[in-house]
Formats: sequence, structure tokens, C-alpha cells
Amino acid sequence: MIEKGFKPIGKDFPVFIHPISKEEYALARTEKKSGYGYKGFTFYFGKDVTLEDDASRRDFTMNAIAKDQDGKLIDPFNGTEDIKREIFRHVSDAFLEDPLRAIRIARFKTYTHLKHFKIDESTQEMLLKISASGELEKLSKDRVWIEIERSLRSPNASEFFTLLLKFKLHKPWLSSMSDSKCNDQTSAEIKWAELESKNNFKLGENLPVPNNFKMHVQLLEAMLDCRQESSEEDLIQSIERINFHRNMTEINALLNLEGLSKNKDFISKLGKHMLEEDFTTLKEASKDEVRNVKLHLIKQAITKTYA
Repeated sequence: MIEKGFKPIGKDFPVFIHPISKEEYALARTEKKSGYGYKGFTFYFGKDVTLEDDASRRDFTMNAIAKDQDGKLIDPFNGTEDIKREIFRHVSDAFLEDPLRAIRIARFKTYTHLKHFKIDESTQEMLLKISASGELEKLSKDRVWIEIERSLRSPNASEFFTLLLKFKLHKPWLSSMSDSKCNDQTSAEIKWAELESKNNFKLGENLPVPNNFKMHVQLLEAMLDCRQESSEEDLIQSIERINFHRNMTEINALLNLEGLSKNKDFISKLGKHMLEEDFTTLKEASKDEVRNVKLHLIKQAITKTYA
């Protein structure tokens, strides 16, 4: 295949890219567990490996179906029947060898057309075995975040986190999670911020969370601290952390979260008055005066909010 111009993907993985169509061509292969995590495999793709051998190493029966050049389905594990019955069922014990498969089944549940699929009892047992095996902690934290972010960008993100929690697959990467529900009608960043707020803002401690997600989390945390009954000193601190002038788009989106419903009107009113204050006067103030002028403007906005 290399001689014909196909480009291999990776050093040992038997998948090649067509030089013109850019389609992927994968050789039938078998895998042998040789280490930890989802990368701990050696591959064999000799001519004696059959299509059925290859299919036996797939994750779910619905992903172990092939089609020949005449359009005839080759389905050695009855995947088409499981699709009709709307069931996720693992193909073989090889499922246990790749802990990422447990995370991926949770992500598959975020697809609208797969959301209502049931998980076969035997596969549920496999998920519990993986959660108890210690293999999940061998996964790359970057790979785990990829699965999390993909799920957050789905309209059914709660399905992902609920399944992880149900089968104890949240440890060690989301070990502080006890509440898996979020508003699925919001953006990925806001979903993550809401989940953080429901889990003591410790959810992402073990993960490489991107800065745009962190910013939304910090903003929501500051907004939750911005309460009508707060002292003036605490309010000033919250206002400075929120930065209404810079983050108004994100603030308006976060205000729709249920956790902010009690203080929504107060924060909205406060933000309105903050934007009405003329902070351009700070440019005219000396370095020694800037802080006092800024505090004066913030206090004016607070006074108008309570009026």
C-alpha cells in the first residue's frame, strides 16, 4: 500500500490514507494487550487475519459490521439486530482491555439517535469491572478531556456525566462529581461552569481544562458570590472579579442558569448601572488616584442598584 502512495497513520497502526480520495483504509487486524491504557497494544495484521477476527476485537456489536463490494452485510455478532433492539452490547472480553471504551460509551449516549439505547446487562458488568480495575487512571488526561469536551458540545451532555457516575467511571478524573445534571441548552463552557458549581468547584482539578472553560467557571463563581445581602466590601470584590464591562455577553448567558435565579435580577440591575458609570475618567486620574476613583464609581453603581 505504501508503494502505491498510501500514507500510513502512525508507526504501528495498520490504517492508511488514500493518496487522492483521502479515505481511510484499515487492514484486518488483531490486537494484544501489552501495557496500560488505550495505547498499550501490539497489532498483528498478517494475511491470515480474517474479517471476523478483526470484528471480534471491536467495541460494540453495532461497530462490528462490514459490507462487501456487492453491498451484502457481514455481521458475525448480530449488530444489526442490536441496533433494531436499541441495545449497546460489547463484542467480546477484549472490551475490558481498553478502558477508553468505557468513556466512549458514555459519549455515544450523548448522540440524539443513540440517547435512548439501553446497555446490555453483560456490558454493564464490563463497565463496573473497568471502573474497579484501576485502568482508567492510566489514561492520558488530555485524551479524557477530549471525550469530556466532545460530550459538553452535545445537546445531551448530561447523559455522559450521568452514565460515568452510575458505573463509577468518574474516578479518578472527575472524582469530586456527585451531581451530573446540567442545562443541555447552553454552550459547552456554560455547561462545564454549571457542573463545577454543583460540585464545589473542584471538578476540573485533575484535568487540563482550557482557559475559556476556566474563565466561565471563575465568572460563575464570582456571580454566585454577588448577592443582594452582601456587605459593600464583599460586593466590590465580586464586581471586580466579574468585570461587567469585559464579560457582559458571558454574564447574560450565565444568568439563565437555575443556580443564579435568586440573584438574577439583582446582578442584572447591578450590571446595568456599572455600564452606565463613566469609567473613562480613570484615564484622566493620576496613578495615586485611580483606585479611589474606581471605587467611587463602583459605589455609585451599588447605591443606584439598591435605590
